[in-house]
Amino acid sequence: MRQLFKRKPIAELLVGELETPQSLKRVLGAGDLIMLAIGAVIGAGIFGAIGTAAAGQTDAAGHMVRAGAGPALVFSFLLLGVCCALAGLCYAELAAMIPQAGSAYAYSYATLGELIAWIIGWDLILEYAVGNVAVAISWGDYFKSFLGAFGVHLPDFLTTGYRTALLSADPATHGLLDTAPHVAGIPILINVPAFVIVGLITWLLLLGVRESARTNNVLVVIKLLVLGLFIVAGLTHIHAENYTPFSPNGWRGIHQGAAIVFFAYIGFDAISTAAEETKNPQRNLPIGILAGLAICTLIYVIVGAVLTGIVKYSDLGVADPLAKALDVAGYKTVGWIVSLGAIVSMSAVLLVFQYGQPRIFFAMARDGLLPPWAAKISANRRVPYITTIVTGAFVALWALIGDANETYNLTNIGTLFAFALVSAGVFVLRFTEPDRPRPFRVPWFWVTTFVSVVLCIYVMLGLPLETWIRFGVWLAIGLALYLAYGFKHSKIRQKL
Repeated sequence: MRQLFKRKPIAELLVGELETPQSLKRVLGAGDLIMLAIGAVIGAGIFGAIGTAAAGQTDAAGHMVRAGAGPALVFSFLLLGVCCALAGLCYAELAAMIPQAGSAYAYSYATLGELIAWIIGWDLILEYAVGNVAVAISWGDYFKSFLGAFGVHLPDFLTTGYRTALLSADPATHGLLDTAPHVAGIPILINVPAFVIVGLITWLLLLGVRESARTNNVLVVIKLLVLGLFIVAGLTHIHAENYTPFSPNGWRGIHQGAAIVFFAYIGFDAISTAAEETKNPQRNLPIGILAGLAICTLIYVIVGAVLTGIVKYSDLGVADPLAKALDVAGYKTVGWIVSLGAIVSMSAVLLVFQYGQPRIFFAMARDGLLPPWAAKISANRRVPYITTIVTGAFVALWALIGDANETYNLTNIGTLFAFALVSAGVFVLRFTEPDRPRPFRVPWFWVTTFVSVVLCIYVMLGLPLETWIRFGVWLAIGLALYLAYGFKHSKIRQKL
């Protein structure tokens, strides 16, 4: 049993400053990391989930299943901002100490042991790969609407996944199961735009990290300009009566609204997966994580306040709440531009998440917990090309037939679980290795780490029971895989 919790010495996790053919290429600075953070965080959540968080969520019969925050949505964002800031401080301390590509997986290996590291590595698939399925599907929806503004209408059976039609409460969407073309009695329902965009992102990532970072920087500038346009246009059409009642469902609405919109914060920790490709990581990683998170929180609070001032919160439960608000305000052209901005924004999210997942697999394979082929990198581009291709194929195929709503909550609970374990790891490491050099130190670590864990669990409790059950099943599958392969092939165990 003790072998299951064998910790990997930090000295073995550290990557030397001199690059080798087995290491990734250090090319990213603090500015690149901040842009990666904004690219990862500002996406489907602010352009989509924000409306549901304000209005609440109902079932097919019209019964409220999740209370909305109303205009008090700004407090949902502040609650999440505090929760993520505390977790971000913990990530910053560990990322500066262990500038390795494995992110929370590597940190858990050094602090809580191999079994926990495997669990967190398996859990991170929910954040990056599974989360990207939802983003890709949402991207396809916005792309379809964008083309529709020009009179171009793609067939529904080529833009709707099978499970989306199967699970939809909308009669028209569900009816596609009967009206779509059939082959051998099976309806052909595939989301081609979602599949194609994942394929393009995967191809871009194979070109190299510098090319990917430059593309992300351009996408981030566009998305910030679009959100700035929304704020400026919306400020002139705020109606004070829309802020009443300010908190229609009290703290319950703020809490559950935070659980819904947490998807808008997922991604800032992806910066830690870039540790091996960061110049001067001890300095630049904390800057990238904390500055990126602070900028995103400020943007979210402002957008939330403007959005609920333009439109009554109860009318925001739509797929494109920002575009709807501008349409109500009479800015149809601006609304079209915001829809374009959503496409660009989610492209950046796809890019950063598809960047992060292969590097988690890469780190796990380097430790022997996954097959050796997953640790191979290309000789010229110095990127983990096999895991990049595998991740791209996985996400693209799931997005081709999947449903976005199935993955949102599972992604949220998986990410919060990772945040809680990283925070606990900082606490443990302060006692197990108190003299270890720490380029960045979590302030008041006794309070910070404890409150971070508690807040993460508290937000998790706002998720429905079925999400907890699915999460438990996912972890059970991961544990079985570890016992079948990882336990036997672990390199640290082979040294015992």
